[in-house]
Amino acid sequence: MAWNEPGGGNQHDPWSGGGRRGSGGGSGGGGGGNNQGPPDLDEALKKFQDKLNGMLGGGRGKRGGDGGGKKGGGKPRNTFALPGLLIVVALAIWAASGFYLVDQSERGVVLRFGEYQEVVTPGLHWNPPLIDDVRMVNVTRVRSLTQTQSMLTRDENIVEVEISAQYQVASPRDFVLNVRSPELSIENALDSALRHVVGGTDMIDILTSGREILGSSVSSRLQSYLDSYGTGISLQTINIESTSAPQPVIDAFDDVIRAREDRQRTINEGMAYANAIIPAAQGQAQRLIEQGQGYRESVVAEAQGQANRFNSLLGEYQTSPQIMRERLYLDAISEVFGQTNKVLIDVSDSSPLMYLPLDQLRSGSSGQGGQRSGESSGDNVDPQVIERLRQQQSGSGSGNSGIRREGRQ
Repeated sequence: MAWNEPGGGNQHDPWSGGGRRGSGGGSGGGGGGNNQGPPDLDEALKKFQDKLNGMLGGGRGKRGGDGGGKKGGGKPRNTFALPGLLIVVALAIWAASGFYLVDQSERGVVLRFGEYQEVVTPGLHWNPPLIDDVRMVNVTRVRSLTQTQSMLTRDENIVEVEISAQYQVASPRDFVLNVRSPELSIENALDSALRHVVGGTDMIDILTSGREILGSSVSSRLQSYLDSYGTGISLQTINIESTSAPQPVIDAFDDVIRAREDRQRTINEGMAYANAIIPAAQGQAQRLIEQGQGYRESVVAEAQGQANRFNSLLGEYQTSPQIMRERLYLDAISEVFGQTNKVLIDVSDSSPLMYLPLDQLRSGSSGQGGQRSGESSGDNVDPQVIERLRQQQSGSGSGNSGIRREGRQ
């Protein structure tokens, strides 16, 4: 039996230095009442239970030490004390669980019994638990979505298009309340917008130069869909990752693309040649035009000068006709003889034949000291010409052997 078991005979405390407790609950004599040992755990637990029972009202009676064994009377039990204590503890736990922290990148959508109340900003907040439902929405994170679809073009060809979209939450309230699944909604909307745009575009434009136009058209149409749905989503970018023909015919389409590239290169070369030739032709045409204008102006000016000269000569001719006739004759002879080859031949009977080639003398070498008039015999001149000249000389009748001036009256 333990030394401190209630009702036991062994009441000796091994730490107190002796003494026994009597059956009547009194302490033994001789210094046995000084108990300085460690606390008894069982006794402490028993005291706590007694205090708790006392708080709840009506603890049980203690057993007497005098052997009478009668139960003592206690306070009546309070039946509402324990539930009240439990309610207080529950209320404290409920109130403490209502505190929450909203991160800087988040916004909290508060719903009270399912009805929208407000959007809370970053910081520490409190809302009654089980009454308010706070849903956190990240408004700074850029979400992405990628799709690869095969679809029909306007010219009834099939293409495979890989497209990616980046978006952010612009309105937390609309993102949480208006659409049950925003991610699924934007996925379906992206597929619808892409099919609508691709269905109105030729395949060659999608595979080559029309990819940028395709991306912008899909972006504007998708944003209009999201706004009409009220998803609270704002598109950031739309990227056309790749466009290709179906795998079984991709080689043939590659050949077509190469042929189109060669065609475009040839067109560019032709345009470069045209850009080089056209300015030169335009310059030559302008030069011819300017030459024609200059010739026209020179002819007009010369004609005007001739007319003015004629008018001037007419006035002088009217003043002295004989002198002007002589002057005009000399000018005409000088102009005619100045542009033709001239030869002087003396055909008089009394002198030997003289042949003087004036044109050869003029074009001869000027380095010699003096030009000698070349004499030649009649062998260098046709005899018939000489005979005809002699007959004309002899038939003149007046014995004049000089040069006769033709056309004089």
